[in-house]
Amino acid sequence: MIFSPGHIIRLSRAGFVLARAGVFSHIDPASLPLSARLPFAIAKLIARRPQSGTADTLTEAIAQLGPSYVKLGQFLATRPDVVGAEVALRLEHLQDRMAPFPRAMAVKTIETAFGRTIDQMFVEFGEPVAAASIAQVHKARVRDGKGEREVAVKVLRPGVERRFRRDLSDMYFAAHVAELWFPDLRRLKPIEVVDTLARTVKIEMDFRLEAAAASEFAENTRAEDEFRVPKVDWDRTERDVLTLEWIDGIPLSDVPALAAKGYDLPELSRIVIQSFLRQAMRDGFFHADMHQGNLFIDAEGRLTAVDFGIMGRLGRKERRFLAEILFGFITRDYRRVAEVHFEAGYVPRRHAVEDFATALRAIGEPIHARPADQISMAKLLTLLFEVTALFDMKTRTELVLLQKTMVVVEGVARCLDPKLDMWAAAEPVVRRWIEANLGPVGRLDDARRAGLSLAKFAADLPSTLLRAENIAIHLERSAESGFELSEEAVKKIMAAHSRALRLGHLALWLIALSLIGYFIFQ
Repeated sequence: MIFSPGHIIRLSRAGFVLARAGVFSHIDPASLPLSARLPFAIAKLIARRPQSGTADTLTEAIAQLGPSYVKLGQFLATRPDVVGAEVALRLEHLQDRMAPFPRAMAVKTIETAFGRTIDQMFVEFGEPVAAASIAQVHKARVRDGKGEREVAVKVLRPGVERRFRRDLSDMYFAAHVAELWFPDLRRLKPIEVVDTLARTVKIEMDFRLEAAAASEFAENTRAEDEFRVPKVDWDRTERDVLTLEWIDGIPLSDVPALAAKGYDLPELSRIVIQSFLRQAMRDGFFHADMHQGNLFIDAEGRLTAVDFGIMGRLGRKERRFLAEILFGFITRDYRRVAEVHFEAGYVPRRHAVEDFATALRAIGEPIHARPADQISMAKLLTLLFEVTALFDMKTRTELVLLQKTMVVVEGVARCLDPKLDMWAAAEPVVRRWIEANLGPVGRLDDARRAGLSLAKFAADLPSTLLRAENIAIHLERSAESGFELSEEAVKKIMAAHSRALRLGHLALWLIALSLIGYFIFQ
């Protein structure tokens, strides 16, 4: 952990902004270690009182701290196990909207990326039409062998990588201090949370990877008549620039315009749900940011998705898990849903299948007792994860992302059709996957996969046995001679631990003093 005064200054400002928003007001200082009570007591004193009718102060505060914290907030919205269900729900409303940067800066980024002038790249290149924390989008026109066509050009925000590196460094420092000074927080894995955010942002800021995701997504859905993905213009795509086919359509957020055009809104609602479930179960690769602003209906009436920076993946085991639990709840076969959790290894064997099935019945029966248009599949998955936590099921990041995406997708679908019957919409897709993968054909495919795995294991067996023998010999020799730790090494370990503890205490007190000073001079 590298310490710099900048960490303290920037984290103090962030702490003050969040404290003023009342983020820490609900924390009881008496439940904290003695040395941590003063900063939280100060945070409660400087918190603004919430005013009725005003916007959510949490999302306002995070937006004020800048793009890195917006991304952190959006990421934490997918981790209710870390921040709690109430905060996660508030974070879902965090909008990634920023003021656009000048067109001239976008032109410079494009010309630097390709080593060509903007006029050599585009016939026309317009002003920004949308801006977010990482990039903004321009409408442009290109000419090729097929004539002229309109494209959407996504350009990386200048200086954003440097800003993210600095803020991520601050977050790493805060996570290390939290784990070092508050052992109880280690179960929430703050360092792992920042690691995941850093990986996500790194991928999002390389538009070649987003282009590859869009290309794979288009390939998976090319046979569908109801769903469309814009084509990637690879000749005009680089690390800092992404060019896609321009989509002329009506966003799903504009329900009155869709109705005025004569679209069948309940039918569009069904398409949204079934398209998402096909992506998740059939392909194991789904759009994980399917809010209304990223979904359009094109001139041919097809559902069209844009913005492929956040995508989710499910392995075969996770897809089978999803299909079987949904089908089990649809058919009210709670015993089978329980067995699936145990077969996947998600619930430890020390628990009884019968007890788990009873807990699942407590989720399923109240849902089935409601009218069809009041049944929420997203709510079902939320309750399922709450119950599985009681049976020691560890958090599965890919399943949490799936559940949060389903919350958004269901919300979009219900805006189109408030009386949507989720079970009726989902059942054909789930049943088709079950029949194809768990029926006779699916079992034959499983047998083929098992045979290939056994053949590969048999081919690797001699080298595996040789490595095992070498390891055994090495361990035996080490055991005979003993495992030694030099006195110098012990001293270095103790010195590093003491230094880390001192830095942790110093950091927290400096933050507290900075908050006091900030509050006094405001």
